[in-house]
Amino acid sequence: MTKSNHFPEQPPETKGNRTMKKSQIRIWFLIPLIIFAAVMVMLYFRLGQPTDIVTNTALERPVPPFELPLLSDTSRIMTNDNLPDEPFLMNIWGSWCPTCIIEHPFLMQLEERGVNLVGVNYKDDIGGSFGYLNRGGDPFSMSIQDLSGQFALDLGLTGAPETFTVDGEGVIRQHIVGEINESNWQDRIEPCLTVLNDANDNNVSPDAIQVEEVCK
Repeated sequence: MTKSNHFPEQPPETKGNRTMKKSQIRIWFLIPLIIFAAVMVMLYFRLGQPTDIVTNTALERPVPPFELPLLSDTSRIMTNDNLPDEPFLMNIWGSWCPTCIIEHPFLMQLEERGVNLVGVNYKDDIGGSFGYLNRGGDPFSMSIQDLSGQFALDLGLTGAPETFTVDGEGVIRQHIVGEINESNWQDRIEPCLTVLNDANDNNVSPDAIQVEEVCK
């Protein structure tokens, strides 16, 4: 007896069924395109919106209040009252910072030119800080120790080294991101300091228009 395999017969495919399958295939192809188009539309409208990125919350404001140890004598606590009453540069530095090492010889030159520099030793151990200054010299009239880094963040620090130009009234007028060198000293920092020093010598507040022009 011969055994035959018997499968139920499939109903013949009609023209309507074929049309339906083709439509379903088209829909599945269209779905990714629709999603892609929707994403593009959202991106277009999002990119068209203004985006404000605040990189310095302290610019044009007084130096944020602080109570931090003097690096050279950590038993002494420094505050805003200990800052110079004339324009100065506040430099954020650390012995662990490669760019600070590159910048340091130029800071020594500025100190020799009579520029008043206040250092903020940022997230550094005291042994490394002393070794750094012993090797390269100390250009700062004083350095305060910011172990937590909070004061530097209050200033608007984005990464060491950075320098803030402060007027004689204790208001931050300029924020230099990265190292100070001869180029940005001549182009940006010295012109700003000149305006601030002139105002300080005449016992007046710096002219807002001049500050906006030269302390960019």
